[in-house]
Amino acid sequence: MLFRQALIKYSQKYGVTKAAIRYKTNRQYIYRWLKRYDGTIQSLADKSHRPHHHPNQHTENEIKLIKGMRRRNPNAGLVVFWVKLRKRGYTRSITGLYRVLKRIGGMAVKLKNPKYIPKKYEQMRFPGQRVQIDVKVVPTSCIVGDAKGEKFYQYTAIDEYSRFRYIAAFKEQSSYSSQQFLNQLVKVFKFPIYCVQTDNGQEFTKRLGSSQKPTQTLFEKRLSELNIQHKLIKPYTPRHNGKVERSHRKDNEYFYASHKF
Repeated sequence: MLFRQALIKYSQKYGVTKAAIRYKTNRQYIYRWLKRYDGTIQSLADKSHRPHHHPNQHTENEIKLIKGMRRRNPNAGLVVFWVKLRKRGYTRSITGLYRVLKRIGGMAVKLKNPKYIPKKYEQMRFPGQRVQIDVKVVPTSCIVGDAKGEKFYQYTAIDEYSRFRYIAAFKEQSSYSSQQFLNQLVKVFKFPIYCVQTDNGQEFTKRLGSSQKPTQTLFEKRLSELNIQHKLIKPYTPRHNGKVERSHRKDNEYFYASHKF
């Protein structure tokens, strides 16, 4: 812009021909900028080189179709939106559609994910009201000597009110082991147990198994005999059994991470 301004001022003082020779340009270039110059340097700025029209540009009917579809589908992504348009006779490429949406401001409006508001956990009022039970697989790196290669499982029960904890080790993770652990638990706890809360593992229940009509496990049968309620947490939500899960994490930090046996 400064170059063009200097060129114009020189041509106005000494003529177009001398200005073209001095600045090594042609006369047509100087005349074009003389015609556009209005005394301000902003008038010498480059204008857009974009063509006013193109033989393959979107037609008015296509633009109208895109705007109408976007109004009815404000949250549809680019690919889904393009497929919807194709079903209504749109023949352009997905790249061409993207350019048009950018130009007319029709990109999808992304909705915010709904904020998770955790439900307040029920507070226990007396010992034995609810006992959480879970199983932890003993890390194989801890097992050495004659026991190397074997598997062990730690069953843990925690009373939600008093935090009284009882643990026992078994060589298999099964409904039979769960039943045996429950028998030990009832003898050890110094107060009656009204409810037991577990996850949906096969050692506790067959509710999520492949059978259409799941039968009761040995663990569930024993609970029925003892008149203890069995509460199952939501599948794949270990935080609902948080007290026993945290207990297992601390066991790993304080014992399994540093001991071999």
